[in-house]
Amino acid sequence: MTHGPSAVPSALGSCVVVRRGDGAAREYLLRDGPPAEPGPTAVGRSARCCEIWSSAREPGEALLAGVRRLLREQAGIADADVWAVDLSGSWGLFACEVTDASVVQQGSGTSTAWLAADESARRLSADTAALLAQADRIPGVTLAFRPMTRADFPDVVAWQKEPHVARWWVDEATDAAAAERHYGPALDGDDATRLWIVEVNRRSVGFLQDYRIGDHPEYALLTRTPEAVGVDYAIGHPGWVGRGIGTRMLWTFLRDVVRPHYLDAPAYFAAPDHRNRASLRVLDKLGFVQGLWFDEPQPHGGVATVVGCSLDVRTVLGRL
Repeated sequence: MTHGPSAVPSALGSCVVVRRGDGAAREYLLRDGPPAEPGPTAVGRSARCCEIWSSAREPGEALLAGVRRLLREQAGIADADVWAVDLSGSWGLFACEVTDASVVQQGSGTSTAWLAADESARRLSADTAALLAQADRIPGVTLAFRPMTRADFPDVVAWQKEPHVARWWVDEATDAAAAERHYGPALDGDDATRLWIVEVNRRSVGFLQDYRIGDHPEYALLTRTPEAVGVDYAIGHPGWVGRGIGTRMLWTFLRDVVRPHYLDAPAYFAAPDHRNRASLRVLDKLGFVQGLWFDEPQPHGGVATVVGCSLDVRTVLGRL
């Protein structure tokens, strides 16, 4: 089964929610007055209104580079963690977590203010408040990725038995022996696939893998993207499912782990089951474009109809 690829979206620019703290102490850095440049919410604002930060995209500028330029030039933020919230619209929405180590100075010609959540709601337009709320649903966490080891096999086996994983994940690690057969060659260097464990707040919660698709000829024939880097991912711990962490986790993995290793890769590729709406939506929000549908053979017979989704590295992440 095949379907033709959809058109690659081209965002007009980016907006970003800047926040610090957590819970009741969380605050947002907002800009007084109407936006200095056209933005998704720049319509008829009074002088007492505030706005989140937005900037039109410059010609040939990657979305990540554009939002970093925006933060540096307008908000005076030179060093902070920036992640994608939703890149599926005509304007990309990002979030930025400011810590004590971040450099925050007065942006050129811009009046700024840190406001609590209730004050922000009073000062923002309804459209802008909706964007802030969308970004704020992603929790403030510490993410880390480390190479998988055999000591992680008990967790991987347990995660793959969880209903939310077992529904979509092939039977790769039904027990410790199966985990050894499937993952052992990569851990020993006999398979080029890199295996990772993701930690949230220093607790192991899921696993990911990346690989050059061209290193797997049969899969390359199916996907028709041998030059791309394939990625697979799962949040195994049920306590973190449905809490908005998936988008931030995968974005950080692509930005900090995949991109530095595959400097020449033009695209990243993932192929979830066509019924896995949650995974497809995560990819959509990160700028992946749905393309070829194909039937992927399964280890124990049968096929799964999957949707090939590609991320244009140059357009979204740009050069390292």
